[in-house]
Amino acid sequence: MRGTRWLILVAILAILGGVGVTYRLQQRILQQHAPPKPKPLPRELNSTREDWHYSQSDAKRTIVEIQAKKFGQSADNSHVLLEDVELRIFHQDGSEYDLVHSAQAEFSPSDKRLFSEGQVEITLGLPAEGQPTHTPVSIRSSGVTFYSDTGKAETERPASFTFEHGDGTCVGASYDPSTRELHMNSQAVVNWKAPGPHAKPMKIEAGTLVYKEASATIWLIPWARLTRENTLVEAGPTTVTLQNGIIHQVDALAAHGTDSYPNRRLQYAADHLWVDFDDNGEVQKIAGAPNARLVSTADVSETAVTADRVDMFFTTVNNESVLTNALVNGNGVVVSKPLAASKTAKDRADLPETRILRSQVIHMRMRPGGKELDALETDSPGSLEFLPNRPTQHHRTLDGGRFWIKYGPGNRLESFRTIDARTRTDPTPEERRRNRPPVFTRSRNLLAQFDPKTSQMSRMEQWDDFSYEGGDRKARAAKATLDSGINQIVLETAARMWDATGSTSADVIHLDERTGNFTAEGHVNSSRLPEKQKKTSDLLSGDEPLQGLAQKMTSADHNRRIRYEGNVVLWQGADRLQAQRVDINREARSLAAEGNVFTQFHEEQDQDTSKEGQPVGKGSGAPAGPPVFTTVRAADLVYTEADRQAHYRGGVVLNRPGLQVKADDLTAFLAESGADSRLEKALGEGHVEIVQTTPQRTRTGLGQHAEYYTADDRIVLRGAQAQLVDSLRGNARGGELTYFSNDDRLLVNGSASQPAVSRIRRK
Repeated sequence: MRGTRWLILVAILAILGGVGVTYRLQQRILQQHAPPKPKPLPRELNSTREDWHYSQSDAKRTIVEIQAKKFGQSADNSHVLLEDVELRIFHQDGSEYDLVHSAQAEFSPSDKRLFSEGQVEITLGLPAEGQPTHTPVSIRSSGVTFYSDTGKAETERPASFTFEHGDGTCVGASYDPSTRELHMNSQAVVNWKAPGPHAKPMKIEAGTLVYKEASATIWLIPWARLTRENTLVEAGPTTVTLQNGIIHQVDALAAHGTDSYPNRRLQYAADHLWVDFDDNGEVQKIAGAPNARLVSTADVSETAVTADRVDMFFTTVNNESVLTNALVNGNGVVVSKPLAASKTAKDRADLPETRILRSQVIHMRMRPGGKELDALETDSPGSLEFLPNRPTQHHRTLDGGRFWIKYGPGNRLESFRTIDARTRTDPTPEERRRNRPPVFTRSRNLLAQFDPKTSQMSRMEQWDDFSYEGGDRKARAAKATLDSGINQIVLETAARMWDATGSTSADVIHLDERTGNFTAEGHVNSSRLPEKQKKTSDLLSGDEPLQGLAQKMTSADHNRRIRYEGNVVLWQGADRLQAQRVDINREARSLAAEGNVFTQFHEEQDQDTSKEGQPVGKGSGAPAGPPVFTTVRAADLVYTEADRQAHYRGGVVLNRPGLQVKADDLTAFLAESGADSRLEKALGEGHVEIVQTTPQRTRTGLGQHAEYYTADDRIVLRGAQAQLVDSLRGNARGGELTYFSNDDRLLVNGSASQPAVSRIRRK
């Protein structure tokens, strides 16, 4: 509607509304003041004369005066017939009187009753001296009876009346000057013309209207109806209070109304409504309670307000009442529902969510012009609910200690803030089919921002003790930011996330709500639990949690694919892996590491000691010895569990107690779970160098290919330049050299092109 018409509509509702006394009390008052029906007077006359005058007085004042141009006495002297009659009924203080004029009337001196069958005009409140300062009330009717001793007048016929601010009609009326009460018995209609050049006329209708001049009030009972331009308001018993002849306040019971314009429709109702007006007839305040309800419908939105009580405050702009703010008190609910601009599928598909704000106390502030919301604020805890209008939208609920909500043009939600926030996001129908659980968050502060074009939430920030829970996945951080466009949550400062598979902490964690994938950055510390169904050994121990440190970590496919980057350190028990980047694929059961790779394998074993101090394998019956560590350094590593092979490349160096192996490439074979050792064998390729040291001797093997077997401490060297140098026994060359360190045996095999050569150092 134009300007603030919906405010005017509510004002009109108030004008039609509220009564301060009950309907039963009003009915009793009407019955008390209803005079008896007059008896018909005889028409036979026995004398006539001109300019007749009659008056009735008491010791203090004149009560009534009757003048007539012609006078006729009835045959039985019981009454007189008067023509061109003028009757003055004086008020108690004598300062004013009511004037009655009729073309013909019958007067009965015995019962002091004057009856006019024809048209009668009554003018109320004329000054005894001077001219009236305002237009007096004037009533026209027929079949009117006057009682000269009381000044009462009544009729059962249709009557019309005019007053300073309008006119009206009714059927049956009575007036008592002693109480200064005018009763319009039925079908009362008042056309009210409020003062001011821009004021709009109103039509007030009621079953019965009572005007109490002494108290400047109008009663409308048992029902009332008000119409103003495109506004229609209906109510039960109503009281209108006047001040200097202007409507000052309206009090209505069981009121409801509708204001319909081409681009806006307003509906409202309350059990009890009050409206206050200024001296110019403009609305200042409207209040409704209990069961107050207001529904405003525009082209693209519908806003409904319900509460125990609603107070609305107005200001006057360009001679119109404009709503500035409102107070919703007691079980307040504000529902903002978007409407499609048309019935096309595209418009329906673009609808944002329906928003419902609930709180005990809600402040509403309007944008300039009073047509649109500017802000909502609560003084008490409340909740904000987002109801999906499309299958791809989430159902969200938000509880908070207080809310501050900001609107932009077109009643589009711009932002909201709350404290002590608790949120719940339910999965979409498609996500439910994929068993996606609801998501819960908590924080001390929350700020959400919305796209001004679509009213869709674009960003939400939560800070101070943020927590997250989605099924078995949980998270904590000092701050969290949700980007709705990509459904990503960013956890910042002391961020930590955990689920049934393990936990991750970092400076920042990026979580994709749709897929569950996440990226952690800065001081990453992770722990992944082992998979219970695993039956074979992994590169790292398979029966303990996998711990990790890195600068960055990425997890995808429900932690089945994990990447660590930047100074990566992984360990399980005593087993350890270091690199610049590590990729773990749990689905493919593989691991890849790049950049300064370092691995450490831990082996528990029995120990016997040979005469040279070398360990002897399990089964010797000796007590358990210290653990054995195998370390490997390389440029990169690829491990596949299907064949239990760890392939190292680029400057590989393998170290075991008393043993070092260097090669361009090295493949380590891990034993089955429960075997004698984790490392079963190692194969080296390219520039192989094996150095075995004991306190007594050093053996150095060179070749293009080497094999090392942990079960019997066997070393095999192959290649054109294969040789073994022993610090005690000399050296040997051949196509293939096999050395058994457990029993100090050496086998040298030559070839046709390269015969075996041995040089024995004599003691």
